[in-house]
Parts: sequence; structure tokens; C-alpha cells
Amino acid sequence: MKPSIPKGTRDFLPAEVRRRDYIFDVIRKHFRRFGYQPIETPVMENLSTLTGKYGEEGDKLLFKVLNNGDFLGKANAEDLAAKDSGKVLSSISKRGLRYDLTVPFARYVVMHQNDLAFPFKRYAIMPVWRADRPQKGRYQEFYQCDADVVGSDSLLNEAELTQLLDGVFHELGLKAVIRLNNRKILAGLAEIAGMADNMMDMTIAIDKLDKIGWEKVAEELTNRGADAGVLEVIKSFLDANSLESVAPLLATSEVGKQGIAELQEVFDLVASQPTNNRIEFDVTLARGLNYYTGAIWEVAVDTDAPGQENIKMGSIAGGGRYADLTAIFGMKDMPGVGISFGAERIYDVLEELDAFPADASEDLQYLILCLDEETLHHGFGLVSRLRARGVHVDLYPKAAKMKKMMKYADQRGVPKVVIIGSREAESGEYSVKTMASGEQETMREEEL
Repeated sequence: MKPSIPKGTRDFLPAEVRRRDYIFDVIRKHFRRFGYQPIETPVMENLSTLTGKYGEEGDKLLFKVLNNGDFLGKANAEDLAAKDSGKVLSSISKRGLRYDLTVPFARYVVMHQNDLAFPFKRYAIMPVWRADRPQKGRYQEFYQCDADVVGSDSLLNEAELTQLLDGVFHELGLKAVIRLNNRKILAGLAEIAGMADNMMDMTIAIDKLDKIGWEKVAEELTNRGADAGVLEVIKSFLDANSLESVAPLLATSEVGKQGIAELQEVFDLVASQPTNNRIEFDVTLARGLNYYTGAIWEVAVDTDAPGQENIKMGSIAGGGRYADLTAIFGMKDMPGVGISFGAERIYDVLEELDAFPADASEDLQYLILCLDEETLHHGFGLVSRLRARGVHVDLYPKAAKMKKMMKYADQRGVPKVVIIGSREAESGEYSVKTMASGEQETMREEEL
């Protein structure tokens, strides 16, 4: 049998894992710097927790987990015979793999509310699963790196999260465009266009604008009930490129004006401090998730930046404010806002740009090579003492031909090898070779 893995998943070689850890470490450092605390939630959630939270399309992408044992034993025979998968599903599957980290977080807050101090700032770096069609930058199993704050409606949180996005991408050496909008602005558009009752249909279609273009969006809106007049209103709105140009279009919408005021305050707060990336308003930004109610973010690679012109990648981070997500679990008046980094896409972009630090894929500082069996005991003692001092070091486990040991060192990507023969073991002065340049020097244990 030829081994394989499920589509949309990947194996990672050691060097790749170390590079991924580099990304996680940078993100985690900034999360902690901003006062966010780590939590963990289960890989599986009850389907009742997950369904209905991501919109019609999101629900279709949930991975369901079959019940233990004879899962068909309790299934309704008529539903089985009719091949009614929807009805059968409820009787054979009660759990699903988590789709994101936000809905499980809302459930977590409700269950642990007596143990938390509010506002509560949390971060989580964990895998999620979506039954999406695999393609470049899109996988069925991938990591999200989330930061959320609940229990506060202050717009300082939006400004802070924008700073956090800016700081992470700056340290990663990646120029990004951080785009913001506000769902209240879109609600105002829906109100003016006469689609207030179909706002989700409208935002789902608009969210695809950069992928499929206006003609296809207009076709989808038409299929969802929009007439020519509605399309004209929406098109004129989407052509606006600044808060100043959008404001007159929403002059008769109170919710729309509120969205503009909120977003303007966020921009003013962010502009009061230095930033490293482009931060701009994008009226076309909708984000399809049902639970967003205020500010929304989407971050993309800045293809206007030198060296990044040819990068073709979707969003690499995103997020938004949700007014009362915990209410669906019985806890009202708990506003929240959060962002999520797409670690897989960030990895792919950094790899394409060859932008990882040189030491990001290294795990050893030295590899010790012993020239004969007699010096192996000396080498074992040396490697043990160096490890105790915090040095990342390994010992080739037998005396072999130098060519073979050096090939292994090269395959491991070791920057330096320490060569020990009987003379070195007796004197305590070791030959240290730098693999990249071939230069050789003598060092004592203390110098190592």
C-alpha cells in the first residue's frame, strides 16, 4: 500500500517546522507584549456549538465527526433510504472539528466567566479545519493565530489590534497593506439600497469582489433579489475610495454614519503613533462571517513594495468586532473584537520571498565528530557539558569516515562542526570548522 495523507493537509520536514516556529514565536511575542493571555480549547466541539455561526457557506465546510460505535444503528431508516443527508447527519454525528478559534472562544468565555477578569484578552495558536477546495494558500488543515479581547466596546482595542498587525509584519520583514472597514457602513448601504433584510446576501457577494469582479458580483446580487436600481446604488458606493467620499452616500442612514464615525476614530488613534505598513480604508471589504458587527480587517501582501510585486496570495490576516457573540451561548452584553494571522499563507509568502532569517531553519550550533572509538567517550562528556550550559549541540554516534560524517553535517544544516581526535581529546583544544566557508579554528571548551 502506497502511503498518503488526506488532501489539503501537509507533512513538514524539520527545517520547515523550525521556520514555522519562527513565525509562531514572533506572533506570540507580540501577543504577550500587548497583554494577551494564552488559552487552549479542544480540537472537537459539539456541532451545536459550531453550526449557524459561519453563514450558509461556512456550515458546508464543517468537518463532522461520526459518533462512536455503531453510528448507523440509531439513524432513522426512512432518512437513510431517502438519502436525506441533512436529517441523517443529526443522528450519526454530534461533534465537529473546529472551523475557527473565535466561536470556541465565545463558548469558552461563557463556561469560564467566573474564572476570568474582564476585559479579558486572550491569544491562541492552534490548528483549525475546513472542508474547502485545496489550492495555493488554502488548505483543509491550517493554523490560526488569534488575539481577542472581550468585555470592552472601547475603540482603543481596534487601534491596538491594528498596531499589533503592523508590528508583527514589520518584524517578519514583510510589507503589508492593512485594510479596514466597518460592518455598520455596509449595514447603511444595505439600508439605502433597500436590502436591509438581505444584508448577509449582499455582504457575501461583495466579499467576493476582488476575486470574481463586479460583473459576477452583480450577477450574484441579481440572483439574490437585487434589481437594476439596487445594483446602481451598490456600484456607486463600491467606487468610493475614502471615508470622506462615502459619508455623503450614507447621509440618511444613522447606522452608516455611526460606522463612519467609529472608523474615523480608529484611524485617528492609529495615525497618532508611528507605523510601518500601509493602513487604509477599503469600502469593498465585507468579510462573509455572520458574527461581525463593527470594524473589520483584512491584511494582504503589499505588492507595491520593492521585491514583492509578483506575490499572488489572498489575505494573510483578518478579523473584526462582534457585538454579542456569547449571547448565542446564553451570556449577553459581552462585546468583543479580534484578529487572526494566517500562518500557512505567511509561511508561503516568506518562503517565496526567501525572507526567512538565515538561522530560522537551524537547530544546532555544533555537531561533534569523533575520529576514533577511543574519543567517543570524550565527545560524549563534552556534548553533555555543553548541553548543560544551554548550547544546542549533537554528537555523531560513532567514529566513521570523515566524508560520511561531513555529509551528515551538511544534510543537517549545521553551521559548525567540532572535530575530536586523540590529540584534541588530550589537549582540550578542538578543531572547529565553519561549514559555509570551510574556515577552521581552534577553540577550547569554554569558548564553545
